[in-house]
Amino acid sequence: MTTVQDLLERHGTTYAEQAGIRLRDTPAPLYQLLVLTQLCAIRIRADTAADAARELFADGLRTPRAMTGSSWQQRVDALGRAHYVRYDESTATVLGEGAALVRERWHGDLRRLREEAERDPAAIGRLLREVPRIGPVGADIFRREAQLLWPELRPFFDRRALSAAAGLGLPREPDALAALVRPDDLARLSTALVRSTLS
Repeated sequence: MTTVQDLLERHGTTYAEQAGIRLRDTPAPLYQLLVLTQLCAIRIRADTAADAARELFADGLRTPRAMTGSSWQQRVDALGRAHYVRYDESTATVLGEGAALVRERWHGDLRRLREEAERDPAAIGRLLREVPRIGPVGADIFRREAQLLWPELRPFFDRRALSAAAGLGLPREPDALAALVRPDDLARLSTALVRSTLS
């Protein structure tokens, strides 16, 4: 049986960490997590999505204001450098639209989305799905990573993570699974379970 410690050591890097996002409960890192979520929310390798996020952030596109202030071509070029192909043009459009929505609806601060949802996990998921390209899977990706910051999301394990846990002989019930790690490691465990299905 795989131990939780083995899982965390082998697969416990979160996608936010891989994309170079230093997660804090402040507007810029939360927006960067949303960008990563938009990049991951289509059929593309998560590693490629993380590389694309790094390229966008290296270009200074770390806030909704910077994203809406960039040109479509600048976004396409950044995605191209990460080999985020086939979807680069549509994604460049989606990123601009998403940034505009975040600015208009939540004044550039996703903590306002959290408050609009009254810190209810299901409502947070519904509001996230209003962002272009983010469907149920994308909302799960965001909540999986954001549980590090927003305690009301804990423990968050999507269906894929719970299925992986069962396959590894670990508890399939979220609370029992969460009891195996510290609260600060829940996002890592959830990601490790998902990554374990890809290796």
